[in-house]
Amino acid sequence: MTKKYNPVVYFEIPVTDIDRAIKFYKSVFNFTFEREVIDKNEMALFPFLDENAGISGALAKGKIYKPTNDGVVIYFKTENIDKTLRMSIESGGQLLYPKTSNGDLGFVAEFEDSEGNRIALHQSSN
Repeated sequence: MTKKYNPVVYFEIPVTDIDRAIKFYKSVFNFTFEREVIDKNEMALFPFLDENAGISGALAKGKIYKPTNDGVVIYFKTENIDKTLRMSIESGGQLLYPKTSNGDLGFVAEFEDSEGNRIALHQSSN
């Protein structure tokens, strides 16, 4: 039997200052990053463990990477959306969409990161 996969397997968030972006995401989410150069682009890889559900990605700096808050929106899971929003603002981000209920699905919110990207949050209702 062939295992089926969800359609999204990886993401990259464009950055102009990778050190500033690493500092921002570490402050907001307490992430640690592995730095690499891939195809002459600077990458800071988000944590990934095979035993955990979900996908991972990287902060990406290079000629083809242009931060925007008008493009694809990536949702990060959080256990405490209020705290994560507060940390994003304290770390230099801006609130774009306040905490909003999605009924049984939980809560969502959006902020702009240190690089100008629209980033969304999701907190389960459980």
